[in-house]
Amino acid sequence: MEYVKTLFGSQANANQPTGAETVERLVERVQTSVLLEDRRDACRALKALSKKFRLEVGAQGMDALIKILETDRSDAEIVGYALDAISNVISGAQEEDIIPEKSDEDLGIQFTEIYIKKTENVTLLLELLDEFDFKVRWPAVKLLTGLLIHKARELQEIILVSPMGVSRLMDLLSDTREVIRNDALLLLAHLTKSNANIQKIVAFENAFDRLLDTIAEEGNSDGGVVVEDCILVMLNLLKNNTSNQNFFKEGSYIQRLTSFFDLHTETTEEDKGWTSQKVTNIHLMLQIVRTLVSPNNPVQQLLSCQKTMNQCGLLQQLCNILMASGVSADILTENINSVAEVIRGNHNNQEYFASVTAPTNPPRPAIVVLLMSMVNEKQPFGLRCAVLYCFQCFLFKNELGQAQIIQTLLPTTADTVTTITAGQLLCGGLFSIDSLSNWFASVALSHALVDNPTQKEQLLRVQLATSVGNPPVSLMKQCATILQQGGKVQTRIGLLMLTSTWLAHSTLSVTHFLSMPTNIPFLTSQVALAEGDELELLVQGICAFVLGICIEYNDDSQPSFTRDDLCQLIVKRVGLDTFLDKLSIVSKHESYSRAAQNPYLKYKAPNDVLFDYEFCRLFKSLEGLIIKAVQPKPKDLTNGPESTMTPEQQKLLQQYKDVIRDQDQKLHDTKQQLEEIMTEHKMCTAQLQEMSSSIQQLRDQNALLKAQRTAANNSGERANSPNLELNQVKQELEELRQKYEKIQEELKEKNEVICRMNESKDIENTSEAQQNENSESQKMIEQLNKEIESLKQNVDHLEKELKEAQSKNSEIEKELKDVQTEKSKLTSEQEDLLVLLTEQDTKISNYQQRLKALGQEIEDDDVLHSDEDCGGENF
Repeated sequence: MEYVKTLFGSQANANQPTGAETVERLVERVQTSVLLEDRRDACRALKALSKKFRLEVGAQGMDALIKILETDRSDAEIVGYALDAISNVISGAQEEDIIPEKSDEDLGIQFTEIYIKKTENVTLLLELLDEFDFKVRWPAVKLLTGLLIHKARELQEIILVSPMGVSRLMDLLSDTREVIRNDALLLLAHLTKSNANIQKIVAFENAFDRLLDTIAEEGNSDGGVVVEDCILVMLNLLKNNTSNQNFFKEGSYIQRLTSFFDLHTETTEEDKGWTSQKVTNIHLMLQIVRTLVSPNNPVQQLLSCQKTMNQCGLLQQLCNILMASGVSADILTENINSVAEVIRGNHNNQEYFASVTAPTNPPRPAIVVLLMSMVNEKQPFGLRCAVLYCFQCFLFKNELGQAQIIQTLLPTTADTVTTITAGQLLCGGLFSIDSLSNWFASVALSHALVDNPTQKEQLLRVQLATSVGNPPVSLMKQCATILQQGGKVQTRIGLLMLTSTWLAHSTLSVTHFLSMPTNIPFLTSQVALAEGDELELLVQGICAFVLGICIEYNDDSQPSFTRDDLCQLIVKRVGLDTFLDKLSIVSKHESYSRAAQNPYLKYKAPNDVLFDYEFCRLFKSLEGLIIKAVQPKPKDLTNGPESTMTPEQQKLLQQYKDVIRDQDQKLHDTKQQLEEIMTEHKMCTAQLQEMSSSIQQLRDQNALLKAQRTAANNSGERANSPNLELNQVKQELEELRQKYEKIQEELKEKNEVICRMNESKDIENTSEAQQNENSESQKMIEQLNKEIESLKQNVDHLEKELKEAQSKNSEIEKELKDVQTEKSKLTSEQEDLLVLLTEQDTKISNYQQRLKALGQEIEDDDVLHSDEDCGGENF
């Protein structure tokens, strides 16, 4: 056989089929073979060729392989081969050493589009995940992951509408085979990206419990890449998803993060530093913490998460990492940012952070240690930015913290020379030779003044010793001096931002600033410059902003620099258009737009550091006010010079002036008299109106008294009516008694007749007439007895009515007495009102006479004749 191969080897090589032909034959076997073994062998061969001949297998065999998944699901081996082949076609090379090319990625996207064109193919793949066989489930997970990598959004929509689609994927996390579980984590990481609906479903499928359990099983931060994958999935579920964040907080999952940061950071000679995987795990977990307390979250949810982190000890552990040794710079930077956002705007957390001390000898507050790193130019740039952000968050809405920082600058707090305070560090950074330290210190100090006019006034008391033998100067004076000396752009921008924050909303600070004679000339000279690069124009724009603040918050207490003087200075020295153009440069700059988006410092390099978030907010709020303040006011018109007139013209002009002056004086006197008369007239008119209203009130009261009197009379009549009714009841009762007595007498007579008849001897021989009479008598007696009973009942009823009538009669008599008393009171009040009305009429007539004497015409009015109406009324 070997001989035949050797003999015909060259001929065989010449006739050897190409890869495309081989794939074609294998695909034909898959489609036409009746025996399962043949189809299985062909699928095995296609799987082997799919890595090298990816395009050929995908183009010719995709439909055949999908058909295998539908028809041969009962055979796990052939289904596994088909899934592997399709996965190789879509994902390409999986080896770590091979970097996929651009063409390979495009090829995978095209084949993915072909596969998901029919949603039934994705549904079939999800159903295959229910198979527990390793040969089926693992290739299905890899294939679905490849599809998600290339067409995530389309796959997400299909899975979202597929019944039990997400639930099947979540079941993979419970698989005891670590390979499947780990690949399922990668699958979920791609599935949960940028789709809030899937994120919510995955979260409510108990994802957080399963992920945190897996992290704990793998060793928390000391775990491997599996821990990283779990944290990535959690990060996808929480980022920009308020619902999941709230669910995470209410499910007490924040408390479970505490064990992750139990790091035992002590280093030994054998273990110096952390592994790269541990650094990655902690970095990602810190991002989860920051996601829960991001400043962009709703306020109530943010405060609730911050409170929980403090109560469960997570903030304490983060502060421990902050002060620990042996922590890498990347982790320390991210940890500082995390602590910053945990304490931002939360007073309890800010107070706790203020109490944290570093394990040094002597112990120093954590704030002081951090500020030492911020003003140290040898520290990494990212770390210094993180410290500034942490300091800003500590002072955010924290008036007590702001006061404590300013107090460290005042002379009264300098107890010992050896104690290093935050104020000393800020001053040291403010006047350092490092421009970035100048900027950091200026911004940090400005945050101690934000929305706090009290501390702005306190900062005016700060005095600095410049050199031996020279008197101390104020901090504002020193900042202005350094600013006027020039220097790097970062230094000047930082000092200008500090000055802007200091002067805004504080007239006392503006007064101190204007008391320095060189400040305004410097600002105007800067704004008036016509040349400069981009950064220099930016400095000029901020100088215009400071100048505008001096106008807006100027109380004119400095006679040399009043509001009008400064506006005139801008018009004459700078030009209003130039001033407005320079002011608009600031808000148009790209760095301003970036800084205004988020309080977090997102600077990649030291040269990018220009603006601070709080300054941008201040500039936005005051820009409109400054533009309005510097607009020109209407000017008074003035006459031409009189020096050009001849002496005769001046003499004539003087005569006219004298005449006009006399006339003006007379006119002025006349106006005064007229004003007095008008004033008196107004007073008389007001009194007349008051009298008229008083008369109307008296009329109303009189009418009311009449109505009350009439009501009292009617009530008196109603009081007499019960007496009449009572008398009638008594008469009826008397008649009934008389009738009752008569009936009693007749009854006695009948009884006597009956007795006599019973006493007769021949009762049996009595005539029928007597018997009938006897029976009739008996009937009559019965009727009479009934009538007697009814009469008795009537008598009882009448007696009850009599008692009720008597009680009503007593109540009516009381009411009648009250009415009569009220009537007497009203009568006396009516008489008093009549007297008052007479006096009012007398006063009105007097006022009318005075008005007529003053020349005022008086029209007839019904009010003036009210005495006739009142006199005709009867009381």
